[in-house]
Amino acid sequence: MSDDKDLQQQKREAAQKAKEAALKKLAEKQAGNAPASEESLAKQKAAAAAKAKAAALAKQKAKEAGGSELSGDDLALAKKKAVAAAKAKAAAIAKQKAKEAGESESSGDDKALAKQKAAAAAKAKAAALAKQKAKEAGESESSGDDLALAKQKAVAAAKAKAAALAKQKAKEAGESETSGDDLALAKQKAVAAAKAKAAAAAKAKASRENMSEDDLAKEKAKAIAAAKAKAAAAAKAKQMAVKEEPQQEEPSPNEPILQKYISIIEKHLGTDVLEESVINRLSKDVPTLTAKKESYFTIAKLLKEQEELQFDYVSELHGTDFQTHMEIYAYLFSYTHRHTVVLKVKLDRDQPEIQSLVPLWKGADWPEREAYDLLGIRFTDHPNLTRIMMPDDWVGHPLRKDYEPYDVEV
Repeated sequence: MSDDKDLQQQKREAAQKAKEAALKKLAEKQAGNAPASEESLAKQKAAAAAKAKAAALAKQKAKEAGGSELSGDDLALAKKKAVAAAKAKAAAIAKQKAKEAGESESSGDDKALAKQKAAAAAKAKAAALAKQKAKEAGESESSGDDLALAKQKAVAAAKAKAAALAKQKAKEAGESETSGDDLALAKQKAVAAAKAKAAAAAKAKASRENMSEDDLAKEKAKAIAAAKAKAAAAAKAKQMAVKEEPQQEEPSPNEPILQKYISIIEKHLGTDVLEESVINRLSKDVPTLTAKKESYFTIAKLLKEQEELQFDYVSELHGTDFQTHMEIYAYLFSYTHRHTVVLKVKLDRDQPEIQSLVPLWKGADWPEREAYDLLGIRFTDHPNLTRIMMPDDWVGHPLRKDYEPYDVEV
C-alpha cells in the first residue's frame, strides 16, 4: 500500500509541476517577456511525460505481479530509463528543427540565385531593346560600346545557359550536387562559344557594311535562291516519304454478270472467240466483250438467241477512229433479263469492213449507215448502205482523223 501511495504522490507532484510550468509560461506571455526556447520547453514536457509514463508502467507491473511490491532500486531504474528516453526524444526533435532551418536557408540561397538570373535576363533584354531602337532610327553602324554590350550580353546568356544545362544534367543523372570543377568547365566552354559566336557575327556585319549595294543585292539573291532550293528539296523529300500506295480497286458489282457471259460463250463457241473481256469503269461498269473479227457476228447471234442471255434490243451502235485502227461498239439490252452488254470489234483502218448486224436487229440499220457515212466503215450484208447525213457525192468521211476537205475554200 505504501508503494501505491508513493505512486499517487508522484503523480500529484508531476501534475503540480506541469501546472506550475503552464502558469509560469502564461505569466511570462502576459508580462511581455520572451518565452523559453522551444528546445528547453520540449525537454521539460518530455521529462514530465516520461515521469508520468514511468509511474504508470510501475503500477501496471505491480498489478501483473499479483500485488507484489517494487523495491526502491527498481523504481529508481525505471525513472532513469524514462528520463533517458525523454532526453533522446528531445534531442531528435531539436535536430529535426535544425535541419528544417538549414533547408529554409538553402531555399533562401536559391531565391537569391533566381533573382541574379532574372536581373541578368532583364539587362540582356534592355540591351536588345536599345539595339532594336537604334536600328529602327536608321543607324547604319554600331559603336564600340554596342559591340561590347553585345558581347557582355552573349557572355551572360551563355553563363545562364551553362548553369541551367549543368543543373539539368545533374537532375537526369540522379546526382544531388554538381561538383565545382564540372560547373567551372561548363562555364568556360559556354564563354568560349559565346565569344566565338560574337566574333563571327561582328566579322559578318563588318563584311556586309563594306560591300557595295550591287554585291549586297547579289548576296541576297544567292541567299534567296539557296533558301528556295532547300525548300523545294525538303518538299520533294516529304512528298516521296508520304507517297501513298496505289489503292486497289474494289471489284465491280457487275463482275459476276461478265463471268456468266464468258462462261456461256465459251460453252457454246469455244475459248478462242474473244480477244478481251473487261468491266468498263468509265461507262457505269458495263460488261464489255471484244470479239475477234471472224467471230463478231457469231457471238452477236448467240447473245440474241441464247435463252439465258436474250439480248433483244440495240440501244446504240457507233464507230471510233483510233488512228492505228477503228472499232465498232454495239450496246445491247435484254428486256427479258434486264441486263446489258457491249460487244465491240477492232478493224483494219485502211480497209474497215465487218458483217452487218441488221439481219439480227433492225435497229442497227441507221447507226451502221452513220458509221459508213462519217468513218467509211463498210458493213457487208447491209440492206441499204448509203450516206445518211452527207450528200451522196461528198468526198471523204468527216470523222476520220486524217480527213481533209475536198474544196478547202468552202
